[in-house]
Amino acid sequence: MTLQRGGRNICGISIGVLSLESYFPKPPGHIKNPSSLPFTTAYEILDGITVPELLNRPSPAMVGRLIEAAQRLERQGVHAITGSCGFLALFQREIAESVSIPVFLSSLIQVPLVWQMTRAPVGVLTASAAALTARHLASVGAEGVPLEIQGLEDTQEFASVILRNERNDMDLDKVEAEVIAAGRALVARNPAIRAIVLECTDLPPFACSLQQALVLPVFDLVTLAGMIHEAALRQAYKGFT
Repeated sequence: MTLQRGGRNICGISIGVLSLESYFPKPPGHIKNPSSLPFTTAYEILDGITVPELLNRPSPAMVGRLIEAAQRLERQGVHAITGSCGFLALFQREIAESVSIPVFLSSLIQVPLVWQMTRAPVGVLTASAAALTARHLASVGAEGVPLEIQGLEDTQEFASVILRNERNDMDLDKVEAEVIAAGRALVARNPAIRAIVLECTDLPPFACSLQQALVLPVFDLVTLAGMIHEAALRQAYKGFT
């Protein structure tokens, strides 16, 4: 007989996601589109905390809500916790200390890893370069890493929908073109870049097109979440000798 411990309402969840409140499209590849992800997910929606609020008016009051939401996800049985916006990096340390499972709130955690792998300036494509501060980078251990940062705050489609929350409908073709243009500007400014990290969780749906345009490795939250899923829930290798 195999006795399995009970006490959970839902089982089989890999990654928990601390989710900002937003209503713009989440195409396949977005962390808030579970239909396209190679792992199971659970979501804690942070009503009232929007992208503009987090980027422009982050406050200590957010920390308590994030901790409570992270602890609820842990009680649900998730094996690791991430976030739906890379700017949650600001609270990485506090949330990681509040639970007993791995926490990776931002794709920016990969910046030191990419630096160690390439020993070249790391290209960071972010929703807003103006909002990305030294505090965000220090919170994920990326202080001192040589960076080249390109923001999308001067775009039209991406900025109006995601950064300014002017409407919910979004032209994905226009956003893809804006992302590729931003990536090209980044590499043109610093040709020494050998890899790109996408801070923004809204960018992974366009990562394939971006890589084809730049011919560089592209790291994002979904690549990181896949690695954490594999580490937290190891499966036996299949093969033969």
